[in-house]
Amino acid sequence: MNMSTEKYPLLNRISFPADLKAMDAADMPALCAEIRAFLIEHVTETGGHLASNLGVVELTVALHRVFDTPHDHIIFDVGHQSYVHKLLTGRRECFSELRKPGGLSGFTRRDESEHDAFGAGHSSTALSAAIGFAQADRLDGSDAFSVAIVGDGAFTGGMVHEALNNCSSGLRLIVILNENEMSISRNIGAFARHIAKIRSSPNYLKTKRSTVNFISRIPLIGKPLYRVMRDTKKFFKNMLFSSNFFEEMGLYYLGPANGNDYPSVERLLRAAKAQNESVVLHLKTVKGKGYEPAEKNPAKYHGIPPAGTPAARNFSAEMGELLVSLARKDPRICAVTASMAESTGLLPFSQAFPDRFFDVGIAEAHAATFCAGLAAGGKKPFFAVYSSFLQRAYDNAVHDIALQGLPVVFCVDRAGLSGADGPTHHGIFDVSFLSELPNFELFAPLSFASLAAAMRTAACSANPCAVRYPNAGDMPELDRHFGTAAEPLMPRADFGNKTAPRAVIITYGRITAEALKAEAMLSAEGVPCGVILLERLSPYQTVAERVASLLPEGNCILLFLEEGIRRGGASMLLLDELQRRHGEVLRGKKTRIRAIDDFALRGTLGKSILASAGLTADAIAGEIRENL
Repeated sequence: MNMSTEKYPLLNRISFPADLKAMDAADMPALCAEIRAFLIEHVTETGGHLASNLGVVELTVALHRVFDTPHDHIIFDVGHQSYVHKLLTGRRECFSELRKPGGLSGFTRRDESEHDAFGAGHSSTALSAAIGFAQADRLDGSDAFSVAIVGDGAFTGGMVHEALNNCSSGLRLIVILNENEMSISRNIGAFARHIAKIRSSPNYLKTKRSTVNFISRIPLIGKPLYRVMRDTKKFFKNMLFSSNFFEEMGLYYLGPANGNDYPSVERLLRAAKAQNESVVLHLKTVKGKGYEPAEKNPAKYHGIPPAGTPAARNFSAEMGELLVSLARKDPRICAVTASMAESTGLLPFSQAFPDRFFDVGIAEAHAATFCAGLAAGGKKPFFAVYSSFLQRAYDNAVHDIALQGLPVVFCVDRAGLSGADGPTHHGIFDVSFLSELPNFELFAPLSFASLAAAMRTAACSANPCAVRYPNAGDMPELDRHFGTAAEPLMPRADFGNKTAPRAVIITYGRITAEALKAEAMLSAEGVPCGVILLERLSPYQTVAERVASLLPEGNCILLFLEEGIRRGGASMLLLDELQRRHGEVLRGKKTRIRAIDDFALRGTLGKSILASAGLTADAIAGEIRENL
């Protein structure tokens, strides 16, 4: 990446945090303006999280001037707001590769930089991790600080409150509450800002420490006297301001303050550092700060696609419209989201049926059990959730839904590999962990038409169900390759005029496109090949029976293809079912499974995520050729 010195003169002087510390404090507002210009220029081109990063520019710059990474640990909750951190820690030249397979991650990653203390991608984890770091440093006698940057939205998740309950006051821990969307504080105003300024001033802090030390050392009465004074101060402060949640937890509280005012932020961070105890610093920032379109519509600019990406209706939007249609006919149907109404397509439902729509916050475990309660109460809940976020509700799916046989429907969004967001958002485990649950019905529709059939089936089922679909548009051209199923969503075959194919690929989901390409390649080479499409994955006994009836007689290769984890996945379970119950149809056939064996961590620059995972048509055809 070539950047002219004139364009970003201050930013170009920074390769690592030491360079930032050497700069004049008076230059920081101008540097923050350059960083915003850099982010707007590059993220609008590559795609990524823009509004949240624009909001934390001053905070991140101040963090790296006050603390010393990697000795000190800076931990971003979710990590999607870490772009400024990456700019200041030696990764500026990588921004042209942001969110590309093998390129710069859109989140913090321990294997990307020593300055990334903790990997992220999901919400509400930073405080728990920071407490772990702080306790480890305490045990080691280290003077390192652990700093957790937590957005107010994360406080809708129970994990943050579990962590606060485990937070000791004597740790070298600083919790930065970045309030940028929902207000959780009553003490906002000129007087509160004035108190915050007084409490963070060096003279106030010095006087406070001296007074505490003096009174505590008075023989016999010192410590009781200090406790009386402390409790009296707390009583009068609570009369004026109401009680403070964090101070009730035993944490020193600073704020609220303007998180986009650089001098205030750096002063408060230095004040927090000087406390030598656990501190909560409350900052209010503006999402999209400095970029008018993002300030006016931060939700739209939370995550933006790469420049030139055509707008297309995806499975999420289609699911939302289908659910509205179903709910018009069935008053029992409810929709549930874990703070993802827009991205999962539920906004139309929320507008059409506000009394049957529930946003429970970033609390997937609660959402699943809440759905179980709705179902036990006679309702038909549909929980729309990203595949990778559903992982957080696994115990609830087992204990509260499957064990009780409650008819909850998981609408599993973003199924399959995620090229942009990477391994924290790969939807490759849901089939494996849901397949383990007795009586769970799994559907993997290939087209919008199949999605409608799956939604109708799930709405009528007395069993718990999951309908999984990718972050993609309709695929009717793929659907047309296969004949009409004898029953809706049952396995269908594309054998063309090949009466005796030498290879059969059995697959589901968007990877079907690669299977059909491989089929065409092999057939052109004189190797007759067919594809069996699965749109219902379980019950596996029923699916295996239908697949067995479609398989050709005689010798051939059966390649089970899956854009998901191999161990416990649909391929392994379906093959096991065929071997146990339909062994005769497998005689003379070689069986192979091509799936994902690990977390598909990095990908490779210049390759698609499917190519990096070995799931392209070339790789599929190659494996079949090797086994002919």
